[in-house]
Amino acid sequence: MSKNSLWWQNGIIYQIYPRSFMDTTTSGIGDLNGIINKLDYLADLGIDAIWLSPIFPSPDVDFGYDVADYVAIDPRFGTMADFDHLLKEAHQRNIRIILDLVLNHTSDQHPWFKESRKSRDNPYHDWYLWKDSSPKGGPPNNWVSIFGGSGWEFDAQLGQYYYHMFCKGQPDLNWHHPEVREALLNVFKFWLERGVDGFRLDVFNMYFKHSELPDNPKKLIGLRPFDRQAHKYEVSQPEMYPLLNKIRQLLDSYGNTYVVGETFLASPEHTASYCGQDKLNAAFNFELAESPWKVKRFTRAIKNWEKALEGHAWPNYFLNNHDVTRSSSRYCRGEDDARAKVSAAMLLTLRGTPFMYYGEEIGMRNISLKHSQILDPVGKRYWPFNKGRDGCRAPMQWDDSVNAGFSSTAPWLPVHPDYISRNVSKQKSEPSSLLNFYKQLIHLRKEHPALNQGNLSMLDPQNKSILSYLRQTPGESILVLLNFKPKQIAYQFPKQIANQNWRVLFSEKRQTKELCQEQSILISSYETLLLVAD
Repeated sequence: MSKNSLWWQNGIIYQIYPRSFMDTTTSGIGDLNGIINKLDYLADLGIDAIWLSPIFPSPDVDFGYDVADYVAIDPRFGTMADFDHLLKEAHQRNIRIILDLVLNHTSDQHPWFKESRKSRDNPYHDWYLWKDSSPKGGPPNNWVSIFGGSGWEFDAQLGQYYYHMFCKGQPDLNWHHPEVREALLNVFKFWLERGVDGFRLDVFNMYFKHSELPDNPKKLIGLRPFDRQAHKYEVSQPEMYPLLNKIRQLLDSYGNTYVVGETFLASPEHTASYCGQDKLNAAFNFELAESPWKVKRFTRAIKNWEKALEGHAWPNYFLNNHDVTRSSSRYCRGEDDARAKVSAAMLLTLRGTPFMYYGEEIGMRNISLKHSQILDPVGKRYWPFNKGRDGCRAPMQWDDSVNAGFSSTAPWLPVHPDYISRNVSKQKSEPSSLLNFYKQLIHLRKEHPALNQGNLSMLDPQNKSILSYLRQTPGESILVLLNFKPKQIAYQFPKQIANQNWRVLFSEKRQTKELCQEQSILISSYETLLLVAD
């Protein structure tokens, strides 16, 4: 495997939700061997690392994000030997493996929590946030769960409450306890010793809570009780920074590793404060993924993230993950993938590490479910206002056979009914497919230093329909022009590049190698146009 220390900077990370990728055991749930069977597909796609959503034993209250054992493999996904085989096979193809660590909370079935609730003097009791009732009776403070209801659950046997930001089956750990910190740092060590290349940290800025557990200030406006609080005391406490120093020091001692964090309730500026040489390599900023189909909003999101990082950390971008509606459902009209191509081109040509989500490359859409089919605890509680996250977690659409080639038995979630026409096999054979568009852009990104290493200069939009920016290294300049409208638009070259000769590097809608020597150029409907300085 390549020893390139900047693999995470130059490369592309592909998130797999394991239970939905490929089933080899006829259980209806994807597994590790299914991922191994598709490694050649991923290598051909051109990705550099796989981020695996949790593969640890879990009672699935929150589908893997409630961990019952941090150093084992859920038998539904396979064995530790299967995981070692996946590591070996992935590394042979120059693909790294990144694990999703959920360290803010455990499952209530984790042995630590089972011990903690046995008695108040149990050695594990203080590993979680157990508190007596408030002097007036009831929960210790006003903290609420983002999944609904109080954040405190009463245990009648102990006569105390424990805190959970998410489901009551996901009790939060007490990171102030030194033995908790040591145990969780040992989780990193266990997987690093096994050969893992990095980690994604789930809601990492929630690890510490204010030690005195004061009430959160109230806000006047908000749809849910959770939104009517200013989350001052259970998120983003100052103790997080020295802990990140320790985590980064540990990872750096193992060589070419990577750690990216999911920030919770944080602005771009605050998210950026967790990134740097002695902190995280990167953290997720949600502004781009939450932007509507407007050039102005995407431009603002990109500028905000670049400014927030201020050169002290490498950016990263995503449009999809296991918690958000798929971008093709948000942006595309019907089954037309024109907008999906434009957004893909943006993701793959910006300065920063692109994160892709399984099925994004074929334009998978969210599935629609009846209330009785909802599995996600968010959807169960908030239906129909919020239908939950099941829609973006449907099985991968490999071909037009039964269950889209994902499984020979009924899958854990329904396959999208468009799988007959939208699948990997079909798109492989169609030169103009979204899948082949991704492949071409990924190839160009790897081939051209300006696209994987270069600086980014946003160009002031001549109109609200063209997203434009320059990617530059000392030896190469590439101009990216993305038409967000279904009509032809004349683009006037800005003054700073108007006297430069440009040659077409990439476009699906014109002859490549075409030389542009005019002061303007016509850009076709939803065209992605990459020009290289001649």
